[in-house]
Amino acid sequence: MTKIKMCGLRRVEDIKYANILLPDYIGYVFAEKSRRYINAQQAEKFSGMLDKRITPVGVFVNSPVENVIEIVKSGIIKIVQLHGMEDDNYINSLKNAVDVEVIKAFIVKSSEDIRSAENSTADCVLLDAGMGDGRTFNHGLLENISRPYFLAGGLDTENIADIMKISPYAVDVSSGIETDGLKDFAKMKKFIDIIRK
Repeated sequence: MTKIKMCGLRRVEDIKYANILLPDYIGYVFAEKSRRYINAQQAEKFSGMLDKRITPVGVFVNSPVENVIEIVKSGIIKIVQLHGMEDDNYINSLKNAVDVEVIKAFIVKSSEDIRSAENSTADCVLLDAGMGDGRTFNHGLLENISRPYFLAGGLDTENIADIMKISPYAVDVSSGIETDGLKDFAKMKKFIDIIRK
């Protein structure tokens, strides 16, 4: 069954919602320019509250590798998701320093972007339309991809049933489960229910 990641959790209520719904992963955004940004202290509090069946993921954008290593070592997150210009050297430095799973995000505009994702040394790749702007990309480009991937970009309760036909390893949703910029329990529940049916 396709796994589910709900990203950009930043309030106590969001963690409570996740604990009821049990997505496979939740994401904390450590990129300061994001409106969903939280700091390590907030994330530590949230991970302390989080149901142990849910895996916390830290989302980073061009952070110094030392900062990422420090957060991994603190135990706040179990997986690192890289959303910037981080290359294979960065990923290898990170994995040499700490035993952590790495997801690398790729913005998909052409089949060349799919090829780049396939060649990444990351444990898993995430394919997105943009930087959290709620748009989808041409999913026809995924026809020949040969590795498991997280699918992101413009996913919501209206289109997820159709998207499930391409059977991604995991889906990653953020704005599609929000109302007025805040996580909406009803939308979160509907999103999960559609996938798990």
